[in-house]
Amino acid sequence: MTQRILVVRTTSMGDLIHTLPAVSDMAAHLPGVRVDWVAEQPFAEIPSWHPAVDQIIPVALRRWRKAWFSAPVRAERAEYLRQLQARRYDAVIDLQGLIKSAALVAIRARGPRHGLDWHSAREPLASIFYGHRHRVAPLQAAVTRYRTLAGLALGYVPEGPPDFALQSLAGAPAPVTLADGTVWDPSLTRARFAAIMPSASRDTKLWPEADWQAVLRQLAGAGVRPMLFAGNDEERARAEAIAHGVDGACVLPRMPLAQTARVLGAARLTVGLDSGITHLSAALGLPTVGIYCATPVVRTPLTGAGFCASLGDRGRPPTLAEVQAAVDTALAADTPCAVSAAPGKTVPDASEVRAAS
Repeated sequence: MTQRILVVRTTSMGDLIHTLPAVSDMAAHLPGVRVDWVAEQPFAEIPSWHPAVDQIIPVALRRWRKAWFSAPVRAERAEYLRQLQARRYDAVIDLQGLIKSAALVAIRARGPRHGLDWHSAREPLASIFYGHRHRVAPLQAAVTRYRTLAGLALGYVPEGPPDFALQSLAGAPAPVTLADGTVWDPSLTRARFAAIMPSASRDTKLWPEADWQAVLRQLAGAGVRPMLFAGNDEERARAEAIAHGVDGACVLPRMPLAQTARVLGAARLTVGLDSGITHLSAALGLPTVGIYCATPVVRTPLTGAGFCASLGDRGRPPTLAEVQAAVDTALAADTPCAVSAAPGKTVPDASEVRAAS
């Protein structure tokens, strides 16, 4: 009988990307499985990239909190609950492990609820909302944690490298109109530009502008044009300041998510902060250099089929020399643009995890 599974992983962009291999595992071990996914509206397109995802249920908890009892928000919440409760699921798996995901999403769905136990969840109180609690070692990569939890909930052991199943993004990107009015076609400049993501969700994740400029000059000197991504006005101002005075460096306009992914996939390499764009680059199989300044690298290292360098750590930003050395290695990496799989990292042996119910 076909199983229907509900995945709860609402944010953020990088975490949704890291969840895709868990869905690939479900498809591999449960033939014909149908997966629904609850995701925050700004990121709801990401689950649609996976061929095994059937329905996406958008939620807007971040926005709703600003006007929880207003008439428009009440109407949106009612529609969200209608979609969430329209089906009964064989398993509801909360991969987020937070009180908001457990209390406001997972507990409202119809079906057996699975999640992390008290010792595994980022917010231990979330575990009280699950009927089935599973122990997963916390100090390991997010991709591995999500695959392991899903396997424990559904009765299989994930094997092999993670498969991000991003084949739908393999098409050529559309031409991009730059700020000066010129039209740039990324598909005609394969291996001649680098994707640069110098912004992140928090200021504590930022890396010095002078160091960024040194990296951009390194790339330009190697004949690789730096193309900078920016998501809002503040990020654009920062990117323009970094690009200033660097030959060929250019800030890209804001683009739809799928177009962003396709532009990214046409790059020679990516250099970026710990952000969704950088993790997407790694998942696409591109040589990727990640700069970590405020997050534990052990929890969210870059994961992908190409060369990946996760540099720095919480409270210890990487030096300019470390980043430039990794960029040299990435430039030398003869890695074609892949849109699926992963590095040689695998999930831990079954003896390293155990379930508690």
